Amino acid sequence: MNRTELSQLGEFGLIEKIKNEAFQNNKTTLKGIGDDAAVIDKNDKEAFLVTTDMLIEGVHFDLTYAPLKHLGYKAVAVNVSDIAAMNGIPQQITVSVALSNRFSLEAVDELYKGIRLACENFKVDLVGGDTVSSRSGLIISITAIGTAHKQEISYRNGAKKDDIICVTGDLGAAYIGLQILEREKQAYLADPNMQPELGGKEYIVERQLKPEARMDVIHELRELKVIPTAMIDVSDGLASEIMHICKQSAVGAELLEENLPIDNLTYETAREFNLDPLTCLLNGGEDYELLFTIRPEDMSKIKNHPDITRIGRVMDKNYGVNIITKAGNTFPVKAQGWVAF
Repeated sequence: MNRTELSQLGEFGLIEKIKNEAFQNNKTTLKGIGDDAAVIDKNDKEAFLVTTDMLIEGVHFDLTYAPLKHLGYKAVAVNVSDIAAMNGIPQQITVSVALSNRFSLEAVDELYKGIRLACENFKVDLVGGDTVSSRSGLIISITAIGTAHKQEISYRNGAKKDDIICVTGDLGAAYIGLQILEREKQAYLADPNMQPELGGKEYIVERQLKPEARMDVIHELRELKVIPTAMIDVSDGLASEIMHICKQSAVGAELLEENLPIDNLTYETAREFNLDPLTCLLNGGEDYELLFTIRPEDMSKIKNHPDITRIGRVMDKNYGVNIITKAGNTFPVKAQGWVAF
């Protein structure tokens, strides 16, 4: 047999292949592979939302600088974020962990302290999971279950021409936080007696180690009676996520550089690392903010929200996905985020 390297497909190509070859036997499966969560029929008005994320030591996290308590919290938050991206409310999680013998009971307790803290914060119940041995370090797999009214679910394929593109919070901070942690790791390896230089960088470091799922915004949108026409969480970078929405909605997009939200600390620290802040903002990933589109008539409801920024508009598919720079030039948006294989 011919051998095809996974790197030829990439993560999204592999997912697309699996999706195209999957089939559904049950009418209760309303939405399968291809969104932030699967949608399963519950009753006439409601549906269950189900999502799974896996974090693997040496790939998604480094225990040299990632505290186990923070890691436990993050593992829950990234799953809750997927439920939020469907405009749903998380209710339960299951947690499966693979552990090597270098982890003590106290270490496992510390991991679960973070998991329990996240459960308390996001109001979800830990209802099960699995524990197994591992020969390759720590692996955490969490499944989150939520609910949503069927008419209020926000899929990736609902964006329409002239819709307004919005994003919560600020972007690029988690990526720059990772650069700081990696720098300090190298300094530690060279001198184990060194003290980390994190003073004044706490915000961006925390955005990497302990991100928050934006359930606060989901609740506020409900109060404002705003249902996003399409939505996704920013896990792989803004560029990648807007491409997902545009591809599944068969539309184009115009982003305005001057409107893209970046924290001053993120901007200045990117410059310290000789990195382009715009590139970090577009492709950094792991911010877990919400990128969504709304109908033009709903803009008046959220225009004064302090944590939602209008960053562009949905265009005709033929327009492509472009960014208008501060100088007024137009460039195509290219996704350069996380490469899985």
